[in-house]
Amino acid sequence: MRQKKFILQESELPTQWYNIQADMPNKPLPPLNPQTHQPLNADDLSHIFNKECSKQELDQEHAWIDIPEDVLEKYTFYRSTPLVRAYALEEALGTPAHIYFKNESTNPLGSHKINSALPQCYYCKQEGDTNVTTETGAGQWGAALSYAAKLYGLEAAVYQVKITMQQKPYRSSIMRTFGATVEGSPSMSTRAGKNIITRDPHHPGSLGTAISEAVELATTTPGCKYTLGSVLNHVALHQTVIGLEAEKQMAMAGEYPDTVIACFGGGSNFGGIAFPFMRHKIKDGKNTEFIAAEPESCPKLTRGKFEYDFGDEAGYTPLLPMYTLGHDFKPANIHAGGLRYHGAGMIISQLIKDGYMHGVDIPQLESFKSGMLFARTEGIIPAPESCHAIAATIREALKAKEKGEKKVILFCLSGHGLIDMPSYDSYINGDLQNYSVSDEEIEKFLKDVPQVEM
Repeated sequence: MRQKKFILQESELPTQWYNIQADMPNKPLPPLNPQTHQPLNADDLSHIFNKECSKQELDQEHAWIDIPEDVLEKYTFYRSTPLVRAYALEEALGTPAHIYFKNESTNPLGSHKINSALPQCYYCKQEGDTNVTTETGAGQWGAALSYAAKLYGLEAAVYQVKITMQQKPYRSSIMRTFGATVEGSPSMSTRAGKNIITRDPHHPGSLGTAISEAVELATTTPGCKYTLGSVLNHVALHQTVIGLEAEKQMAMAGEYPDTVIACFGGGSNFGGIAFPFMRHKIKDGKNTEFIAAEPESCPKLTRGKFEYDFGDEAGYTPLLPMYTLGHDFKPANIHAGGLRYHGAGMIISQLIKDGYMHGVDIPQLESFKSGMLFARTEGIIPAPESCHAIAATIREALKAKEKGEKKVILFCLSGHGLIDMPSYDSYINGDLQNYSVSDEEIEKFLKDVPQVEM
């Protein structure tokens, strides 16, 4: 068994993020004011987010945006991350496909999320903010934000989805270790949370409920800004360090991916690995396939509708053009908490609409079965979220086997599962099940999507 890790020297690390909006033939539609349905500008967004991220969110002109020197220095603490050829997985599958994974689990926070937490906290500090707040599902983003806030001397408040707080208690412990305050969402600490609990006292929480609470705190607390771990354009922008590194590392391996895969909740790690490669499809006609792997229980990419919708349950956010299941959609209590979100990011929604990529639905049991195979062959226990990317990769590798095709597959291992072992115990003990959602349920939640002319 051979394993090669292609690691770049510090001088070769990306010094700019890639902004795919500048190269897209059809730009994403603008976010809208929920009351007037008029497009928002950066000043409007800066009431919630820091000013620089608000500018980056709407920038459809500059393809390359400089990484601040201080952020770049902190990136060098853990970047580059390894690109690894999965020889043992290939052998177990008997596939002629070459499988590579970009291993974002090697940094001290255990996932890709720190790539955006650092610049968001840096900009907040530079602009004189003292507090940051956010939501988190499985807890990877909350942990990264808590650490980055501490590095920049900011106070952090995190709303963690209640069901995943119960499933993954150590993630909230990590956040508290870094000095953040953590509340299970929905909570009684905000008006949004109280309203949700009043309507449904047993609500398990979702990223939509947690976003509502964090946005409310940011907009009612002086010196506090909301930070987001996925969905929005500026978050995917920061994550492109993943794909930019992978480009150079694939060149070192002497190969180029035919297929690029990542798991999908709101789109941060997918955009991070895919967008730098996708620019060659847009600009040069490269015939690379891009696959986003989402849970079967939360199928916004394959069964959602492209509509303007709120990014949260209470309706505090701007209206975003996205593939959505409806902002009131209540996802099943699957163990991939970071993927339980009702909508897709604006950029990715437009790219799907234009045919540059597509989504696939992965049942929970298939995802864990794939994660177990990966652990037993490659020696890494993947996060339940990343198991979806592994499952989609295995599907593609077995297709290549059936057709006798030698294809190159690249996927993003966005985080490790070492704090998710209760989930693996549940799978091993036979306590997990698949969840699917009916067309009638989806239609019910989509009825409450705001009516906006596209």
